[in-house]
Amino acid sequence: MATRFPFRFERRLVPFSLAFGVAPRTAWVEVGDEDLEVRFGPWHLVTPRRNLVEGSITGPYSFAKVAGPAHLSFTDRGVTFATTTERGACFTLREPVPGIDPFGRLRHPGVTVTVADPERLLEVAPLPD
Repeated sequence: MATRFPFRFERRLVPFSLAFGVAPRTAWVEVGDEDLEVRFGPWHLVTPRRNLVEGSITGPYSFAKVAGPAHLSFTDRGVTFATTTERGACFTLREPVPGIDPFGRLRHPGVTVTVADPERLLEVAPLPD
């Protein structure tokens, strides 16, 4: 059974998100039995739950790093799917996965998502022992 987590939308970021097709109905994280899936407007990332190495609460974030589309970190190639500057959940991945590049060539070793309840996401996401 899957658990879906909606994104937290900060009012001042909404126009920037909507300009890229990111809205409450098109932005969510879903944790299923086997996979963690992120939908962020036109962007999509899927990784096996067993690929999650660790997760942590991060933030706050700068406006420029979260407004609008999915963001690529030039430092480590991680991807950020964000709709608020406040806080989110960041996962380190064992094996990098595609997410921002429509051709799948660029792979991300980490993913940050600003869901409404990042603490609960961190509880649900790892595979049970």
